[in-house]
Amino acid sequence: MKSYSKKFFKFSCLTSFALLILLGVTSTTSHAGTPKYIFYFIGDGMANVQVHAAEAYLAALQGKDEVAGSQKAKLLAMSHFPVQGLSTTFANNRLITGSAAAGTALACGMKTNIGVISMNPDATRSYTTVAELAKAKGMKVGIVSSVSIDHATPAVFYAHQPSRSNYHEIAMALANSDFDYFAGGGFHDDETGTGNAIETAQANGFTYVKTRQALAAVTPGNRVIATDNFLMGGSALAYELDRVNAPETLPLISLAEFTSEGIRLLDNDNGFFMMVEGGKIDWACHANDARAAIDDTIAFDNAIREALNFYMLHPDDTLIVVTADHECGGQTIGFAGTAYDTFFEVLAKQQYSYEVFDEYYVVPYKENHNPAPADIDANMWALILEMFGLDGTGATADEWDDLTEYDKERLEAAFDKTMSGESVNLEEEDRLLYGSYEPLTVTLTHILNQKAGIAWTSYSHTGVPVPVLTIGNSSTLFDGFYDNTDIAKKIAEALGMPLLNVENASVVSSQSDTEI
Repeated sequence: MKSYSKKFFKFSCLTSFALLILLGVTSTTSHAGTPKYIFYFIGDGMANVQVHAAEAYLAALQGKDEVAGSQKAKLLAMSHFPVQGLSTTFANNRLITGSAAAGTALACGMKTNIGVISMNPDATRSYTTVAELAKAKGMKVGIVSSVSIDHATPAVFYAHQPSRSNYHEIAMALANSDFDYFAGGGFHDDETGTGNAIETAQANGFTYVKTRQALAAVTPGNRVIATDNFLMGGSALAYELDRVNAPETLPLISLAEFTSEGIRLLDNDNGFFMMVEGGKIDWACHANDARAAIDDTIAFDNAIREALNFYMLHPDDTLIVVTADHECGGQTIGFAGTAYDTFFEVLAKQQYSYEVFDEYYVVPYKENHNPAPADIDANMWALILEMFGLDGTGATADEWDDLTEYDKERLEAAFDKTMSGESVNLEEEDRLLYGSYEPLTVTLTHILNQKAGIAWTSYSHTGVPVPVLTIGNSSTLFDGFYDNTDIAKKIAEALGMPLLNVENASVVSSQSDTEI
């Protein structure tokens, strides 16, 4: 795939769940008996600010913020949940956590060290996960993610490894598991060519599908590994912003579709447990790409809506839990340059994520401009205007899109770094300006985000608390402020099968896996 359709994406204004008001009245009471169906949604990198940024963006598409009486936030489905709490996220050996340690807390109810997958801090003993408890109870189990299915967050529910980087071992744990449905991204082993997880899984009775049609043809009762025929970097699904703008010849499967198909295939008399991760919210926030993060947050919420549709049919038997493993990027709503004003509607000018812009536009530009021009040329300025709506040459009559001299200086410096062909991001100044990302691209997202009124403090995770939003049977267990380990314990309590993991608090290792 070498080019993307230029068709501009307009969000369909999803109708809100009118019945949630009525459901909210009845669903805050814990019903007798345990829930038969449990949905566990984890927005990777998603704190309250990511949720509210998406809601402010949806509202801005309908009317500018400065208009008195205009809607300032169009709430997502998850924000309507009647029981809302907050949780802390720290790891055993670090205040600012990583996905493996945070995921272990969310899956096992136990702290562990950075990089460890569902084991104690020194990786000498495995923890039991809530997904394994559900399976032991006779429920079917599904694991869904928009990133690779052997990435840290999905892995903590079915694998037990001393390092999240043990992709082959994690993939083999999946292939040899007794779970019923794995869907979303592919395997890291697929990229390196070292794995045989699919062959092993098929020998163990899994059906492996890679298209929407093939997935729809699978009948309930079959165990399934489902992915998309086209994956982006890291064997992940495309960002939602790129998925909806992909050519019609490349019909990509959404996270909501994988969730819906999971419901269809898992539903049975003994019930099911399904974990769904919105993994690329985190990746977009690492790259400080607000529009990509917003669209993936909305895509995550669309997956939650699929669970809500099911809940409406089975309100007494269903529990839906939505949370996050940590915040990412230190995102804020408010920027020094815009002070008290916001202009989220300008984010609609961005056509693709940083990932597609890098791969399908910056890379070819560099290949076609050797030697590199000394300054940004007309072709690049035209591309910047088309892809991000930023005008550096006075090409449009609008004023909002005009770049200041300071912005143009920033872009020229970043352009030189991108075009130099030399190693970048090694000096402290580069790391602070660009992180580990393409200097030109991340500077473009920064400028557009700042015009909207969004700023970032980091290219890494942060230590702020994250939301816990619930509805349905046993949802009142999740009210309040508590630690992330308590979420798994509350789910186990709802299952009627308490986790029996025992903490070895005296052990602190020097595990130092790089976290993403």
